Amino acid sequence: MLKWSCRRFSAFVLACALGGAAVTAQAGGQVEEPLADSVRTALSMAVGRGAAPQLAFADAAQKASCERWALALEDKLRKRKPDELVRREFLVTVCYEAKRAGLEPTLVLGLIQVESGFRKYAISSVGARGYMQVMPFWARTIGNGDASTLFHMQTNLRFGCVILRHYLDREKGNLFLALGRYNGSRGRAEYPNMVTAARRSWQVPAADAAIQMADAGAARSVSR
Repeated sequence: MLKWSCRRFSAFVLACALGGAAVTAQAGGQVEEPLADSVRTALSMAVGRGAAPQLAFADAAQKASCERWALALEDKLRKRKPDELVRREFLVTVCYEAKRAGLEPTLVLGLIQVESGFRKYAISSVGARGYMQVMPFWARTIGNGDASTLFHMQTNLRFGCVILRHYLDREKGNLFLALGRYNGSRGRAEYPNMVTAARRSWQVPAADAAIQMADAGAARSVSR
């Protein structure tokens, strides 16, 4: 019986999943930079130390707010994701992972639109993968080393949100510079402007209200 290595088997499974139809993306080129041990450890913990991420809402109210947010945006995403269950799961997960990282969900949607056009298996010319175009070196640096997991929806969103949060922290909250770092084009305006414009297109009053209610509820809980 032919025995395959884990690496060859993973590659085979990935090829089957892609069905030979992986689409090249033009965005996504984070630059690998040295990380202090403390930063690497913190980022590794933030992504879950290689474990498959799970939705773990703080309470029923937080879950309900993300579900309301997803419902308000479903029509806008219908053409890109026609399957209702897939569309709903994607939006709820975007909301969860964005809020978990302290980001606005509409910002994450805008970034995904620019980076991959909402294509799960998008691959850039420099090898960045998935919805948020995460570079494979991140799987080695803060994950389990298996870059194929970056095609898993929640894993990709988890990494992408944690990385963007990391860049925001490095740039002391400056979104323009953080987005530049995320794309590997720090200091140039084209990419941040594209993401900002895409973000605005996802700002729907009903969706924004759902998130604001959740934030207000969280603030009240902290103040008690």
